[in-house]
Amino acid sequence: MMRAHKLLVLGLLLGCASPTAIRPTGPAPVVTTANATTAPPSPDSLLASLTPREKIGQLIVPWLAGSFAAFDDSSFQVAERWVDSLRVGGLIISVGSPFDIAAKLNALQERARLPLLVSADLEWGPGMRIVGATAFPQIMAVGATGEPNDAETIATAAAVEGRAVGIHVNFAPDADLNNNPLNPIINTRSFGEDPGAVARLVQAYVQGLRAHGMLATLKHFPGHGDTQTDSHLGLPVIVADYRRLDTLELVPFRAGIAAGADVVMSAHIAFPAVTGSDDPATLSAAVLTGVLRDSLHFGGLVVTDALTMGAIVAKYGAGEATVRAFLAGSDLLLMPADPDSALNAMAAALEQGRYSAARLDASVRRVLAIKLRLGLFARRTVPLDSLMAIVGTRRFQDAADDIAARSVTLARDTTGIVRAWRGRRGRLALIAYADEQNGGIGQRFAEILRQNGDSVDYFRLWPMSGTPSYDSARTVIARNPNVVFASGVRPISWRGNIALPDSLAQLIMVTDSLKPAVLISFGSPYLLNQTPTVKSYLLVWSGVRASERAAARALLGLSPITGHLPIRIPPGYSVGFGIMVRDSSPPTPVSAR
Repeated sequence: MMRAHKLLVLGLLLGCASPTAIRPTGPAPVVTTANATTAPPSPDSLLASLTPREKIGQLIVPWLAGSFAAFDDSSFQVAERWVDSLRVGGLIISVGSPFDIAAKLNALQERARLPLLVSADLEWGPGMRIVGATAFPQIMAVGATGEPNDAETIATAAAVEGRAVGIHVNFAPDADLNNNPLNPIINTRSFGEDPGAVARLVQAYVQGLRAHGMLATLKHFPGHGDTQTDSHLGLPVIVADYRRLDTLELVPFRAGIAAGADVVMSAHIAFPAVTGSDDPATLSAAVLTGVLRDSLHFGGLVVTDALTMGAIVAKYGAGEATVRAFLAGSDLLLMPADPDSALNAMAAALEQGRYSAARLDASVRRVLAIKLRLGLFARRTVPLDSLMAIVGTRRFQDAADDIAARSVTLARDTTGIVRAWRGRRGRLALIAYADEQNGGIGQRFAEILRQNGDSVDYFRLWPMSGTPSYDSARTVIARNPNVVFASGVRPISWRGNIALPDSLAQLIMVTDSLKPAVLISFGSPYLLNQTPTVKSYLLVWSGVRASERAAARALLGLSPITGHLPIRIPPGYSVGFGIMVRDSSPPTPVSAR
C-alpha cells in the first residue's frame, strides 16, 4: 500500500512539472530531444511501423493559420485532431507572428507520433508570412537587378528566419516565366520572362535555401506564366506544344533541379498538346511522371498546388481530386478541401486497387527520408528564446533596402520630369491606390519625402472609391503643381485580374496632360497598357517598406536608378530596357525606417 502511494505521489509530481500536463497528450514522439542517443531510424523501418491509413496521412498537408490560438480554441483542437487521428505528415502555415507560429508548431510537433514537415510560401522572403520578419521586394525586383546574389540573399533570409520559427519547406522559388503580360496571378512573383536569366536566378535561390537547411520548391510545373486565367478561379489552358515548353518554360525548372531542389509543385493548368486531354497538370501522369520524373529525371518530392483551388475542386470534388493527383504522380497532397475526405478517399482507392501498396510506400518513403535528412527525428521543436536574435534582424533588413534600391527601374521619362525632380524640393500631390490588403501604400514614401524637404498632399483611393472620392482627388491635384500617382496593383489570389480601375487610369492620363506627373508602380509593371500617354513611369516592383524607401530615395536623388526590365512592356519596351540615372545630389537625412 505504501509503495502504491509513493508511486501515485511521484506520478502527480511529474505531471505537475510539465506545463502541458493539464492537456490531453497525443501519441509519444519517436524522438523528441536534441541530444537523443538512439540512432535515427531508417525510412524503411519507419515505413514498416505504419498502417496503410497512417501512411496515407503522411502525404496529407492541411492549411494552418499562423495566428495565436489557445489550447482549447476550436481551431487548435481541429489541428490537434489532424495530428492525433489523421496522423498527417505535415502542415502549411499561414500568416502570424514569430512567437505565435513557433509556439503553435511546437505544441503540434510534441503531439505528433512522427515529426511534421512544415511548409510555407516565403517567395519574397520570410516577411511574406512571418509578421516582423524581413520583407524583401517581390522577386521580379531581383530580375530588375539581374544579380544571382540577390536571389541567394532572399533565399538565405527565408531559410534562416523560417527555420527559426519551425518552417522546413519554402514553396519557392517561382520558376515560371511571366511571358504573358495579361497573366492575372504570376506577374511580379516571377523573376522575369527570359528563360536563361530566370534559370540563373532560380538556381541561386535554390542554392541559398539549401545552404541554410531549408527545402526549395520549384513551382508551378510545367509553367504558369503564359496564362490568362487565375487557377484559383478556373482552369487555364496553354495551347503550346512540347517543343515550345521544352525550350522556354522548362528551362528554369531544369536549372533548379540541377541546383538540388528537393520539391516540385504542380500547376493546375491544362496542356492538351502534352497530355492529350483537358486534365490539369496536377492530375496528369503524362506531366508529373512522363515529363517531370522520366524526362527531367526529378527524384524528389512532388507536391500539388492547393487542392482547394477552383481549377480542381469544382470539377472533381475534394476526395476524388486528391486521389487523381496521387495517381498522376504527386507525393504530398496540399491543402485538400477536407482532410478527412481526402484520407478516406485515398484509403478507399487503395482497397479498390486503383493504386498499389508499393506506389504508396514509394511516396511515404520519400517523405520520411526528407524528414530524417532535415534532422527532425533529433529535434522537431524550436527554441522561442532565440527568435528575437534571428527574425527581422538588421543584417537582412539592410539587404532588403539594398536590393530594393538597385531594382528601381525608370521605363519612361520623355520630358525629363524624374531627372528634374531629383535633388529639387517642392510641392506635390500624392495620389495612392491599392487594394485593402496592401494597407497604407505610399504613406511611408510620403513621410520620407516630407522629412527631406518636399511638401506632400496625400490622398488615398480604394477599389470601392466612387465619384465623391475621385472629386476629392481632383481637388488635391488642382492645388499642387506636381503630382505623383502611386499604384499598388498586384497579383491577388481569387481576384482574376491585375489592373487599375478605368476611372483611375483616366484620371492619371488627364492629369499627366495638364501638369508634371510621375506614375510609380509598387506592383505590376504592366500599367502602361492602361495609361499609354503618361510621360514618366517608374517601377519599384513591390509595396514593402524597403521598396517605398527606394522609391523616395530615387525621386530625392539620393540613389542612382539602375534597374532594367526583366519583362517586355508592350508595345515598345523590351527585356533589358531601363533609363540609367546615376547622378546623385549630396546626401541628406532619410527616415531611418
